Amino acid sequence: MNTDVMLGLGVVLLALLAIFIWVPDDTATGLIVKLRGRVSIGDALAPTAAFVLMVVAGVLIAFEGHGKDDVPHLSLANLRFVGLFAALFLVSVILMRWTGPALVGLVHLLGSTDASYRDLRDTVPWKYAGFVTGGTFLVTMLMSLIERRLSWRALLVGLAVTALLILIFDVPFSDLLLPPNGDV
Repeated sequence: MNTDVMLGLGVVLLALLAIFIWVPDDTATGLIVKLRGRVSIGDALAPTAAFVLMVVAGVLIAFEGHGKDDVPHLSLANLRFVGLFAALFLVSVILMRWTGPALVGLVHLLGSTDASYRDLRDTVPWKYAGFVTGGTFLVTMLMSLIERRLSWRALLVGLAVTALLILIFDVPFSDLLLPPNGDV
C-alpha cells in the first residue's frame, strides 16, 4: 500500500471519527433543528458538512494513489515538517486561548479593572486580543515556513487576514463571539 492510499484512508478515518464521535459530543443540537414548527440549521451542520468534504477528499486521494508504484514513501523530513506544522497550530491555539485572559490579568494586577475576562470577552479590545494574536501568528508563521524566512510582509498579511475575518464574522453579527471567547 503506497503513501497516497494510506493518507487518503487516514483522512477518511479521522473525518468519520469526527462525524460520529466528536461532532455529536460537542454540539448542542443536531444537523437540523425543528422547534415549534420552525426548521433551522443546527449546530452540527457546518462541521459535519466540512468533515463530509474531508471524506470525499480522502477517498479521491486514496483512489488516485491506488495502483501507483512510484509514489514516494514517508521520510523523516516529512515527519519533521508535519510535526512543525502541528507545533505551529498548537502555539496558535494557545495564543488564541490565553492572550485575552493574560492581558486582563495583567490589567487587573495594575489595578485598572476589577472585571474578569469572562465579563469583558465581548468588549473591544479584549474580544479581539486572542483572535488577532493567534490568527496573525498562524498566518505569519505558515507564510514564513513556506518562504523559508520571516518577513514584515508575512506579518502584515497575517494582520490583514485576521482583520478581514473579523470584518466578515464579527462586525455584522452582534451576538457572535469570536474563538475562543465562547468557551471562556
